[in-house]
Amino acid sequence: MAGSSAERKVRRAARAALDKTAIDLTVLDVQRVSSVTDYFLVCSGRSAPHVKTIAEAIREELKTEGVRPLHAEGQPESGWVLLDYGDVLMHVFLEDTRAYYALERLWGDAPLLSVSTAEDGA
Repeated sequence: MAGSSAERKVRRAARAALDKTAIDLTVLDVQRVSSVTDYFLVCSGRSAPHVKTIAEAIREELKTEGVRPLHAEGQPESGWVLLDYGDVLMHVFLEDTRAYYALERLWGDAPLLSVSTAEDGA
């Protein structure tokens, strides 16, 4: 099951982001509406340093399992950091930038994947 690997990855990343107090974390299951990736993780930080901390926490968490992003772009100061793990795309925004791009609205047909700090996807 290829989806189970992606789901495990996105749950670990979500837990790492929430541990760094990411705001309004959402995971979209885009497997049925996108041929590009399986999941979008979208969250916000209150400041550029907070965005950087969240993105670094995600990278470090997945690196412990030997998983590294295929591509990364953006800078915290720009308001958006994208970490591309192939089957999971992680979007860490400043709140205003997130509102501007409105990815959740753009991908509104995608179901949400429930994640919480109480769930242990490891």
